[in-house]
Amino acid sequence: MDQKAIVQAPYFDFAALSDEMAVLAEEHAGKETALRAALVDRFKALMQEAHVHAERQLQADGDGVKCAENLSDFQDALIRLSYEVATRYVYRVDNPSSSERMAIVATGGYGRGRLAPGSDIDIMFLLPHKQTAWGESVAEFMLYLLWDLGLKVGHATRSIDHCVRLAHSDMTIRTALLDARLILGDQDLFADFKRRFLHEVLETNPIPFVDAKLEERNERHARSGASRYRVEPNIKEGKGGLRDLHTLHWLAKHLHPDKGEEEFVSAGVFSRGEYRSFVRCEHFLWTVRCHLHFLTGRAEERLTFDLQQRMAERLHYHSRGGLQAVERFMKHYFLVAKEVGDLTGIVCTALEMKQLKSSPALNALLAPFGWRQRLKVRYTSDFRIENGRIFADKDVFELDQLNLLRLFIVADRHQVSFSPSVLRSIRSNFRLIDDDLRENPAANKLFMQLLTESRNVEDALRKMNEAGVLGRFIPDFGRVVSMMQFNMYHHFTVDEHLIRTVGYLSRIENGDYEREHPLASEIINTIDNRRVLYVTCLLHDIAKGRDEDHSIAGAQVARDLCPRLGLTAAETETVAWLIEHHLEMSQYAQSRDLNDPKTIRAFADLVQSRERLKLLLILTVCDICAVGPGVWTGWKGQLLRTLYFETEPLLGGGTALSREQRINQTRAVLRERLDDWPKEIVERFIDRQSPDYWLRTDLDLMVEHAKLVREAEEKGKLLATHISTDAFRAVTQISILAPNHPRLLSMIAGACHRAGADIADAQISTTLDDMALDTIHLEREFDLADDEERRAGRIANTIEKLLSGELYFSDIIAEDRKPRSKVAAFTVEPQVIIDNTLSDDHTVIEVNGLDRPGLLYEITRAFTDLKLDIATAHIATFGEKAVDVFYVTDLQGNKIASRRHEAAIRDELKRVLAGETAQEPVAG
Repeated sequence: MDQKAIVQAPYFDFAALSDEMAVLAEEHAGKETALRAALVDRFKALMQEAHVHAERQLQADGDGVKCAENLSDFQDALIRLSYEVATRYVYRVDNPSSSERMAIVATGGYGRGRLAPGSDIDIMFLLPHKQTAWGESVAEFMLYLLWDLGLKVGHATRSIDHCVRLAHSDMTIRTALLDARLILGDQDLFADFKRRFLHEVLETNPIPFVDAKLEERNERHARSGASRYRVEPNIKEGKGGLRDLHTLHWLAKHLHPDKGEEEFVSAGVFSRGEYRSFVRCEHFLWTVRCHLHFLTGRAEERLTFDLQQRMAERLHYHSRGGLQAVERFMKHYFLVAKEVGDLTGIVCTALEMKQLKSSPALNALLAPFGWRQRLKVRYTSDFRIENGRIFADKDVFELDQLNLLRLFIVADRHQVSFSPSVLRSIRSNFRLIDDDLRENPAANKLFMQLLTESRNVEDALRKMNEAGVLGRFIPDFGRVVSMMQFNMYHHFTVDEHLIRTVGYLSRIENGDYEREHPLASEIINTIDNRRVLYVTCLLHDIAKGRDEDHSIAGAQVARDLCPRLGLTAAETETVAWLIEHHLEMSQYAQSRDLNDPKTIRAFADLVQSRERLKLLLILTVCDICAVGPGVWTGWKGQLLRTLYFETEPLLGGGTALSREQRINQTRAVLRERLDDWPKEIVERFIDRQSPDYWLRTDLDLMVEHAKLVREAEEKGKLLATHISTDAFRAVTQISILAPNHPRLLSMIAGACHRAGADIADAQISTTLDDMALDTIHLEREFDLADDEERRAGRIANTIEKLLSGELYFSDIIAEDRKPRSKVAAFTVEPQVIIDNTLSDDHTVIEVNGLDRPGLLYEITRAFTDLKLDIATAHIATFGEKAVDVFYVTDLQGNKIASRRHEAAIRDELKRVLAGETAQEPVAG
């Protein structure tokens, strides 16, 4: 064995270990199994020592690349020791033939000389010809030893001919062989492999390889989430992760196989600044990856919520300027991911322009413009299109700063992308985006044109943001670039959310969502000033991450910025008002009783005009949709539409009816709806209902209740349920008629919890003859109505068992297997708000806390213990945060007037939120 070829891990004495192996081999001579067991014990101790040393070094200097290189060096030493034992003591050949030669080669990431703590080990046993019995025995001995150590080993045994043949047909194998590195063995054999791989593979047509790598990248991004702004990113496979940097390395290596990474600048792959960026990003991502593997004790590549805070602590981030430490860490991560995306875009585009790709993705778009076309537009002739990319002279931005904005208008108008030279020119001219440009009326006019007249405004803004122009032209926007919010509700970074909000607005205006958002699609064509809405959508969360409330601070940002953008004083004030109140309509709709006249009057007083109502409705729809997939539901849409239609008449000068008039009017309308029923049945149903029932219940629901009561009477049943599904509203409705029970709502909540159903809303009514007539709305889970009805049937069956005493809620909690690791990563300060001003007839209690299984049951049980009647319940969950609002009275039907009673309610509910109440069985 060539001792000169040994590269040792700095904390191991290879010579001493080699002597130790000789002793072990002598002690277990002729006992291969016993020898391997002894080697495993010794090697495990060495591995543990190596990992401890690597982790200490990482914590001391924060250099993830050095950590990965040290772990690779150690793995080399381990493989050398195992090979030495195999060839010197177990399968010794004193006079090897020409066929009994072997080179052990590291491939893939291991070939680059870097290993994360949990990385797989990829090795190849390189042979001159076909496998021999000796070679097979040596390879088998080494592999079994590595497997017994718990290592994941990707391995192959190949001749040089086999390597060359496979590299032509399989791009994955070609990729792995690009970074092949000799660990030990026959150096001449490895040199012959490198020579043939270079001349017979790499120097042939590179187009298939480039195509394959770029397609592989696209598929990988699709699997891990196409946006690099997803708030639980995969640091290896995700967009902007390590694999994207690997792709750049592979493409450059294939095209310039004779050069090292540091020589890619002279080869024209990177500019000097881009190479510095490449190295900086790579070091950061390797550091995060190594820490993540050490923290979890496994090859974990996702920065999940439950790990992000611990990672921020390990990396020594601190809370500052309105951002938590974890948010500062994740912002740094997303800034790096953005930088990786910029590099990937520039280099891959450069490859396209060199025509290395066989079928450029944008070829289909080029036909209308021709292969080379000079743009003829009214505002500039400084840009041209070549092969679907925008080109410009080198000094295009220095000659006219406005071209930094015109560029994006041109790209949108002609639906083309940027050439590498233009992207590089933008990066080198950021200094031109100064206060003079920001205050230039022509520049702001161009920006407003881009915002309000683009063919694809979301794409245009995203290009502008990723190019680094948007955050510099609007510095307040720059403050939220790559900013994440540490919660489970928001799926994207703040800047991505704002751009997506504008995108939803544009698509609603274009009629793309008429079915999903009928009201917004209808009224958007009736608003007086659409540009106010576009500006608001772009700015509504622009003050996130500050010490003060982001809605109030955002309104001030709008007052400062909008005049610069060319908005009038009236427009500016409208934008500021919308930003300050952009959460109000959602909060009213989801947390207030929309059948309570005082709710509607309060909202109308806030909005004050029909125009503001329209603007706020559309903004709210776009904002919720842009939070992330699955956040918008049809039920939320129904609540918003109800609030809109109830409020609009009051803003038009209408007068509200008195309480008695509303009750009589509703009863009369119900009689009309049931005019084909026997009169005595209708009147009996009407006589059973309390005055509150007529004020708070939707007419369609009244009809359903009447049918449920009639059917129960005809069958002589005291307990009956009715189930209906609504695909458009995305809810399943269950109405329940049962003898009144103080814990009925708790039982309903328990039954829903058992079925894995989330309650969106609940209306509780008690008839004058003491029967409960309750209705709950469940968030829809299944596409098919039959599946929803079966789930609702199981819930109804569980409620019956709870009422009869056949089942206890403690049994339901014991059945719970809902994973809670993500929620456990968060803290939500328990809050109980008691308000007597929001309703004329009820005390409104809002309960905020960390969501957990069975929480709604415990809250509603506490209300019973506190001798409170619940009239309506409005249940909402925002990621990890539960926000439940209850309209209650005491047992005499009065508001909670006693300070002592209020204090008792607050104390008990806070104990529930803290998880301090004991579980008690529910008896019938």
